[in-house]
Amino acid sequence: VVTELFHEYENDLSKAKFIGELLVPVAPFDQKSGREAWTVAFAPNGSYFAWSQGHRIVRLIPWTKCLKNFSMGHCGEGTNASSPRRLSRQNSDGGQVIPVSGEPCEHTIDCGDIVWGLAFGSSVPEKQSRCVNIEWHRFKFGQDQLLLATGLNNGRIKIWDVYTGKLLLNLMDHTDVVRDLTFAPDGSLMLVSASRDKTLRVWDLKDDGNMVKVLRGHQNWVYCSAFSPDSSILCSVGAGKAVFLWNMDKYSLIQKLEGHHNDVVSCEFSPDGALLATASYDTRVLVWDHHKATILLELGHLFPPPSPIFAGGANDRWVRGVTFCPDGRHIASITDDRLVRFWSIEEKAPQAIAPLPNGLCCAFSTDGSVLSAGTRDGSVHFWECPRSIASLQHMCRMALRRVMTTQQVEALAIPTPLRDYLTYKVI
Repeated sequence: VVTELFHEYENDLSKAKFIGELLVPVAPFDQKSGREAWTVAFAPNGSYFAWSQGHRIVRLIPWTKCLKNFSMGHCGEGTNASSPRRLSRQNSDGGQVIPVSGEPCEHTIDCGDIVWGLAFGSSVPEKQSRCVNIEWHRFKFGQDQLLLATGLNNGRIKIWDVYTGKLLLNLMDHTDVVRDLTFAPDGSLMLVSASRDKTLRVWDLKDDGNMVKVLRGHQNWVYCSAFSPDSSILCSVGAGKAVFLWNMDKYSLIQKLEGHHNDVVSCEFSPDGALLATASYDTRVLVWDHHKATILLELGHLFPPPSPIFAGGANDRWVRGVTFCPDGRHIASITDDRLVRFWSIEEKAPQAIAPLPNGLCCAFSTDGSVLSAGTRDGSVHFWECPRSIASLQHMCRMALRRVMTTQQVEALAIPTPLRDYLTYKVI
């Protein structure tokens, strides 16, 4: 009876607006494994969208091109079409699309092996390489340069110039699948790779891609890693319930977070760095105060919640991905129950849902207006994010938490309700 009531409740939830999808050609061999879209990513400046569409191929598409073909009710770039557009982005000859003069190029990149991880990186000139003793570098990355890192099945990492589609670097040190990649958001072009070889490796692209450090501690596969907004902390998650926090100034382990009952496969910090969201096969997304290693919010995808012994096994509610909206108030999750859910950090129930067969990964656009999700058939689906105007309180909280830890806020001589609000105890 409880389960039936829950399904009725889900049916009453608002449906997120589906605005379009990117499709790939279907050939007989496509029915086999290898066509999965394991990663979707937006460039930091919002100029490009990239996804691994399977069979070694990565597609790079100017994001404004996508918006012009989608039905975006609130977006000036959108059309007035009454139904979403389906875009097939593969040319018959597999080559790049010739752009209109002055517009960014669209590229098809053959990476030579199955692509598991993608990450965009951009440079800030004042962020120098940590290898200060080396005066000459083969590559000099300007402020206007945009890079794409691809993590491959054979353990290699290839670095591409987004604007030309040319291969710049080939990083070889991992001994197994490179499952995930993430650039430090401070413009230093420090890249972290997470691998099935149980390690994380730190690369300095401003030092010609030299490897700076190997982070060891995981006893099993590492699935994902994410930087805090100020690039000082790295979270890594993996098999065996693992959630690790690393100090990226000293390259040392800060602590392990305990709370999941199954493999943890996705993680991301909130835009102000105060919160950390982790997604697990235990059917839950946990939102942490990582400064104090406490769980602030539990977003369940199976009702009633499974006991730890059942959460540790197979079920149809494995959470595949989680991502924070840039507004700091919404979270999206992708689950094996064929749904994508939009959550508000102020509630324990979804704010909106949408159907998504075989979803694997998700990412918000830079402005937070659109959520993208990759699937097992290599396609990408897009929805409008539930929108609301953030309160002045929330904006002030985010501004403060960008520069203050939980412990620093708790030391302030302010009323308890305000302290609880600023530390997200009241969310």
